[in-house]
Amino acid sequence: MRPETFHDLTRRDLLAAGLSAVGALALGGRATAAPATPDSPYGPFKMGLQSYSLRGYTKGKQPDVDRALAVTKALGLHYWEAFPGHFPMTADADRIAAYRSLAQAEGVSVIGYGVNHFGKDHDANRRVFEFAKKFGLEYLSADPTPDSFESLDKLVDEFGIAIGIHNHGPGHRYEKIDVIADAIKNHHEKIGCCIDTGHFLRSREDPVRAAEVFGKRIYGVHLKDVKDAKQFTVLGQGDLRTAELLKTLARLKYNYCLALEYEEHPEDPEADLRECLKAVREAAATIKNG
Repeated sequence: MRPETFHDLTRRDLLAAGLSAVGALALGGRATAAPATPDSPYGPFKMGLQSYSLRGYTKGKQPDVDRALAVTKALGLHYWEAFPGHFPMTADADRIAAYRSLAQAEGVSVIGYGVNHFGKDHDANRRVFEFAKKFGLEYLSADPTPDSFESLDKLVDEFGIAIGIHNHGPGHRYEKIDVIADAIKNHHEKIGCCIDTGHFLRSREDPVRAAEVFGKRIYGVHLKDVKDAKQFTVLGQGDLRTAELLKTLARLKYNYCLALEYEEHPEDPEADLRECLKAVREAAATIKNG
């Protein structure tokens, strides 16, 4: 689907956003935002959203990136792992610069992107990494086929952008912790796991154990809760041991996006997201005492 189908950024938009961003992106500049600090209510983490949580805000039957960014700002968050509906992949450097400037205007740094599919086609895989470099991304959440790893080993090394294999829940090839660990064990250290806590719970796997197993190879966390391996819930109302997970991530000095992702009420999830963030703050407050 063409990028303008989602958000038609014209040449006038690009000028308004600031063409100076184009030059920075051409040099592969990283996204910038105020770093997480020990005084943050979210502890040491880059607390943000997987923007899929805001997919239900639409304009012209397509995801409304302007409103999604405005809600993110209203929530007091500064980081995104973006899903492609908000920023469709493109090779156009000007358009990518406009994406980035649009986010930065609301104080949001897009540091992750996904979930991306990777296969054996090295050239196709490379195009994703080229997009990521121009955008200034730090990592890509991913669903790679088993025959893609030879290509991905080369690309993560060349671009310095990490890949986190996303566990999609029951029935998926990467639903189990040990399966992912086995898949990455002989590959580049920048190929790891994007821990989706909700999907691990649905697969009756412990997200805290996942953090312990993957350690420094955690590239992305989708923070969500599930009750009885069936029902997505507001964070704190399911079975996720949120405080223990955050303590583990803090001990590992996890420094990528801690991305709240909420599956329910897509038409207007803001109130529920606020409740989820309250639970994160309460869990983060235990880190100093843990």
